[in-house]
Amino acid sequence: MAELVEEITVEDDSRNVVHRYLVLIRACTPDQAYEKANKLGGDGETSYANPSGKTVKIKFRGLSQLDEVYEEIEDGAEILFHSKVGASEKKLRSLVTPREHLHAFLSHKQAEGPDYSSGEIVALLEREYGIKRVSADSSSMA
Repeated sequence: MAELVEEITVEDDSRNVVHRYLVLIRACTPDQAYEKANKLGGDGETSYANPSGKTVKIKFRGLSQLDEVYEEIEDGAEILFHSKVGASEKKLRSLVTPREHLHAFLSHKQAEGPDYSSGEIVALLEREYGIKRVSADSSSMA
């Protein structure tokens, strides 16, 4: 399992967007996993125009994590393990996230920041499905 880090920049916008995402890598050795993960990240590099015609660039910055998965992927399979010796009750409570704050239950609207949506895909959605953008500064669809 590898965590890849990519940086997204938009022409004329000083802010960047950083994505970190986990991917599964099938490999026989850590070196092979490292090479495959880096190739996967590099293959994702691209550039395109957003709906405003600004150039969006996605650049692979590297790996932040590379771990072995020892079990078959199925319900209950251990994917990642952390260990802490001597944790206080306060620390233990801080490790447990209430249901309403778990990522799966949060709204998935795009955070404020540069518009890195693909102009080509937005135009296709508008043309083929009649879906219109809410505003030029938002990647939301109505």
